[in-house]
Amino acid sequence: MTSWFEGPLAAFDTETTGVDTETDRIVSAALVVQDAPGLRPRVTRWLVNPGVPVPRAATAVHGLTQEHVERNGRWPAPVMYEMAEALTEQARAGRPLVVMNAPFDLTLLDRELRRHRASSLGRWLERTSLHVLDPRVLDRHLDRYRKGPRALTDLCAHYGVELERAHDAAADATAALEVVRAVGRRFRGRLERLSPAELHTLQAVWHAGQIRGPQAWFALNGTEEAADPAWPLRPELPTAA
Repeated sequence: MTSWFEGPLAAFDTETTGVDTETDRIVSAALVVQDAPGLRPRVTRWLVNPGVPVPRAATAVHGLTQEHVERNGRWPAPVMYEMAEALTEQARAGRPLVVMNAPFDLTLLDRELRRHRASSLGRWLERTSLHVLDPRVLDRHLDRYRKGPRALTDLCAHYGVELERAHDAAADATAALEVVRAVGRRFRGRLERLSPAELHTLQAVWHAGQIRGPQAWFALNGTEEAADPAWPLRPELPTAA
């Protein structure tokens, strides 16, 4: 029987106006679908005119300027619909979805759906289950004592995954997918008997522990460090834009 990390996987990534999931906007996104290791992936890209300024700091990260998204991007409402539909299709197909730092990208999509579609990601997934695989959560749990940062570029270097054009949504999604395959192979003995559904549930527990550990350390040292233990989607806040 083929292990889940050698089977079909999809991956989703966004580029944004900033890092606040409640107020920032999606400017580009990509969904990458690969039916088996080594096969050419199918890539869907979206470019969005968010209707708000794209800060220079954000442009410095992903290279998308205000002028470019205004000229070439689409209005958010139909794009958010297409993204939600695309993720729902992955869930219906039973294809696990790789999302690096899932609480950021999925929460941001949820807020955009609320903002532009009077909907939510949870509403789209009411009748099906999305099984998320987060390479950062998996790596932190399976190799918890390794020192050093664990951003996508760090994980790619550690697992020998090539990453071209970092902060391009499609490139980042593809790299995250390959990192998850590499994590699965390296920790085969601990992962191959777990289904994506079981891993989804376990990652929620692992992520909460990964967040609470640093919070407790900061509290002991007199520093408040706010972080949300929810995974893969943060609950709606009353102050959400």
